[in-house]
Amino acid sequence: MVYLSSFAFPDWDAEYNFRLNKVKRTCYSTMYPFFVLSARAFSRVDFEPVTIFCGGNGSGKTTALNVIAEKLRLSRSGLYNRSDFFEDYVNMCRCTTEVRPPHGEIITSDDVFDYMLSVRGINEGVDNRREELFEEYNNLKRERSQVRSLEDYDRLKKIADARRRTQSEFVRRNLADNVRERSNGESAFAYFTQRINRDALYLLDEPENSLSAELQQKLTTFLSDSARFYGCQFIIATHSPFILAMRGAKIYDLDADPVDVKKWTELENVRAWYKFFKEHSDKFDS
Repeated sequence: MVYLSSFAFPDWDAEYNFRLNKVKRTCYSTMYPFFVLSARAFSRVDFEPVTIFCGGNGSGKTTALNVIAEKLRLSRSGLYNRSDFFEDYVNMCRCTTEVRPPHGEIITSDDVFDYMLSVRGINEGVDNRREELFEEYNNLKRERSQVRSLEDYDRLKKIADARRRTQSEFVRRNLADNVRERSNGESAFAYFTQRINRDALYLLDEPENSLSAELQQKLTTFLSDSARFYGCQFIIATHSPFILAMRGAKIYDLDADPVDVKKWTELENVRAWYKFFKEHSDKFDS
């Protein structure tokens, strides 16, 4: 599905004219995001169901995503880098939408990191509760009780329950069933699968962060299926060769001057991986 069909950033001349005619004060240390994307003549994007921005650090991938998200007024969870000129820049951008998506959202690596911290906090709570249950189980096994009141009866039921179960059974039964402990990578992957729904536009900023090579491949399959079968459109900033190799993805190389559309096998980032493994190929054959 294509909701956003094209987006135009101001070119260098338009940005220079803005600075010349609109910026009266000279005390600003930066005019960000002016002169970031235009430095390599990145002025227009024509989108597919999956469009990818690839480039080195400082190439403008995240800037482009934030500008697009702001122009479309997509929902977001966290703060992002902006300046006094950000709104002026966004107002100079132009976009063409085929149809308004039912939902649109930008998801950044910071959002995923915050989620992982929350899960870690939950798991730490689970660890504390587990230790409490270990102690409670051992105390119940040693305890003797007689029924004198309803409170004593409830306590006796607990003692009986502890005596007929193993320690691990007792702990599992008394822990919250809906809490699962995961590694950071598993939590990050779960974040995307839980957050991404059908019929929506998603901007993803380096979703591969915290994911192993195996999970990056699983995420690539999930994103591809979501675009092909569930009406999603994705605009992704990434370094991951697995995501870059997604079938049908349109890739803008932000390291090129001017920025150009390329095959994933032509990208310097991917060629660096290829060169490394080719130089060490004998170690895989032994």
